[in-house]
Amino acid sequence: MTILCIETSTTCCSAAICKDGVAIASRENLSGANHASELPVFIEQLLAEAQTNSWTINAIALSQGPGSYTGLRIGTSIAKGICYGMNIPLIPVDTLQILCAAVVEEIPADALLCPMLDARRMEVYTAIYTTSLEPQSEVIAKVIDQQSFAEELFNKNIYFFGNGAEKCQSVITSANAHFVTGILPQAKHMGRLAEKAVALDIKQMAYYEPFYLKDFVPAPSHVKGLT
Repeated sequence: MTILCIETSTTCCSAAICKDGVAIASRENLSGANHASELPVFIEQLLAEAQTNSWTINAIALSQGPGSYTGLRIGTSIAKGICYGMNIPLIPVDTLQILCAAVVEEIPADALLCPMLDARRMEVYTAIYTTSLEPQSEVIAKVIDQQSFAEELFNKNIYFFGNGAEKCQSVITSANAHFVTGILPQAKHMGRLAEKAVALDIKQMAYYEPFYLKDFVPAPSHVKGLT
């Protein structure tokens, strides 16, 4: 199965073509904030590469969140448009599991994984997984303090990573807490997860919304007369 994967949940914008779970072509900007302009270019380049190599795209995999409200909206709009245009299904993939897929091969098998996406201040979007990516908790928005994950860390090594983990390193100080730096969700890590996920057909796709986890709250206006 050949899948075009799209990931826009953080400042990293990426797209990849994965065949039988393995990335065979990818594009990414790890520190951009121009997803709306960058993503169409990445996709156009990848689809041209697919045509040159006679790769038939069977589905679109989309990082579903949690993450940046704006980033998720951009990814969803573009992914839906491609699916409708090519008449292929959409496969939503959990963003925290995409983070896990980036590090899991480097983590001891008996440890736990704790991906963290920044949700501002000391709050993160997070969950706990085994190294087989089985969830051990619900995905939540969690405010981190010195007692966070104390029960799990009592007798388990936990590896923390993602763009929300670094700010937690000075707060979570257990000897069983390990921090992996420089990890962002990227489309090239989505292939195997997409193959296992449930695809949405064209009718189901009409009702699909990203997994925001928290409602979008716009910043207060500073323009006189607006609230």
